[in-house]
Amino acid sequence: MKIVVIGGSGLIGKKLVSRLRESRNEAVAASPSSGVNTVTGEGLADVLVDTNVVVDVTNSPSFEDAAVLEFFEKSSQNLLAAEADAGVGHHVLLSIVGAERLPDSGYMRAKVVQERLIESAGIPYTILRATQFFEFVDAIAQSATDGQTVRLPSALIQPVLSDDVVATLAELALGEPVNGIVELAGP
Repeated sequence: MKIVVIGGSGLIGKKLVSRLRESRNEAVAASPSSGVNTVTGEGLADVLVDTNVVVDVTNSPSFEDAAVLEFFEKSSQNLLAAEADAGVGHHVLLSIVGAERLPDSGYMRAKVVQERLIESAGIPYTILRATQFFEFVDAIAQSATDGQTVRLPSALIQPVLSDDVVATLAELALGEPVNGIVELAGP
């Protein structure tokens, strides 16, 4: 099976491509560094030739509200149109648990828009919503640190190991589309 991993050069993408190749599938890492740009559409038609499954693990280069929305809208629209043209049979998206419950966050609103585009595209799909990765806990704490003081909101979190996210994405990509949402959280 040919599986194209959009965002294949990032934390999750690199691990996923490796895992899929270990299972004897043709896994292609697609990203701007490999000549595939979902925002402009560059390279999409070529990389999707004979592709069975696309896994989208991209992330916006900007977290500013308008920019992140524009990224996920354009990226998803271009990718879904190219998938339809290529006859891709399964679109898998990595998203975020609870995105729809945080409308004050521009990033979360953009992820919800991305999910809705996928749900309405007519391509069989699976959306994996995962909680924050353990690998990012330090950065979260650092962003809330001022000198010797750390100010974090009282919020319950269940970080998940990125390897668990990768294992679940691989399982979903190799399985049948669920045409719905699967959620994954840490312990």
